[in-house]
Amino acid sequence: MGPLNDIRVIEIGSLLAGPFTGRLLGDFGAEVIKIETPDKEDTMRRWGQRVGEDGILWPVMSRNKKSITLNLREREGQAIFLDLVKKSDVVLENFRPGTLEKWGLDYETLKTVNPRVILLRTSGFGQTGPYSSQAGFGSVGEAMGGIRYVTGYPDRPPTRIGISIGDSLAAVFATIGCLMALHERERSGLGQVVDTAIYEAVFTMMEGLVPEYQLTGFIRERTGNTIPGVAPANIYETKDGSHVVMGANANNVFARLAQAMGRGELATDARFSTHIARGENQEELDSMVNEWTKQHDSSEVLNILHENGVPAGKIYNAKDIIEDEHYRARDMILSMIHPTMGEFKMPGIVPKLSRTPGEVKWVGPTTMGEHNAEVYGDLLGISTEEMQRLKEAKVI
Repeated sequence: MGPLNDIRVIEIGSLLAGPFTGRLLGDFGAEVIKIETPDKEDTMRRWGQRVGEDGILWPVMSRNKKSITLNLREREGQAIFLDLVKKSDVVLENFRPGTLEKWGLDYETLKTVNPRVILLRTSGFGQTGPYSSQAGFGSVGEAMGGIRYVTGYPDRPPTRIGISIGDSLAAVFATIGCLMALHERERSGLGQVVDTAIYEAVFTMMEGLVPEYQLTGFIRERTGNTIPGVAPANIYETKDGSHVVMGANANNVFARLAQAMGRGELATDARFSTHIARGENQEELDSMVNEWTKQHDSSEVLNILHENGVPAGKIYNAKDIIEDEHYRARDMILSMIHPTMGEFKMPGIVPKLSRTPGEVKWVGPTTMGEHNAEVYGDLLGISTEEMQRLKEAKVI
């Protein structure tokens, strides 16, 4: 019994930020009903790598969800949507601001039929402000939120992180906002709007970026794999062509690293004996550490470092992750059965709850409108004949 098993969520929108929010809520028991337009499937069904015609990301983001089709541009579709709102706790959407208002489904209308409903709104720039009406994908949010400027090497243009981090961060903050609104509703009995902007979700992770500039005029630049003045804390080559990352910049940890390298004297060397000194001699120290790691295979390096209490790890690819015993022990690689793709491995659930843990019950809907009969018939009481008429009218 998941902690959210008494919560019903209606999900509208596509791609990542909104659907990832729905996935997180569904992982912990919420009933998530995803709406797709009858004549246009969610782009994510075919997005990215595919097996045959099936997009591999779709089951990852749509697990535990139900699928219905509904045309929100038609008046009949809007009326049915409001009937769903009456029986739901949360509506989540990630359209450009103004879209729900254009359809007559603004928050004032939603709370008229259900004062307890919570509306989660995720967009590029939020629901207010001079940029609110602009299209804002995750990439733009990452750029304007500050993370792209500091990502990469100083002699090259800014680069991206290899995943859609802006959308994912926005989804995490939207989920936090949803849980806070649900908690507050227990006191007030009322819902509210949770307004999450992608650029703000990115910006709030940017540590001391603003006060550093405001107080000292310092603008953070790209520094590659290092943090200037913090050493050793880099990636280092190994004999077998892999790379390991370690963080040994604290005095006591550096002393343990020096011992592990067979260079205990470095801990008392004036060039490296303090945090500031190691930062001032960062390049020389990193070179020394790299020369040592290159003499050993990655497994040997890691064994030595772990035995000496030095935080370190191999830089994993997908194969490394799937084969790692710790991932398996923590149930972070779930093996499900997909109707067309067969065995399907996907990420496990975060965080771990001791008494009411989350669960992935199924890989999500494989066909559009897979749960039309259940939702429209069982939940809303629409007859089979009426559903057929709505289908012919392209409302569902």
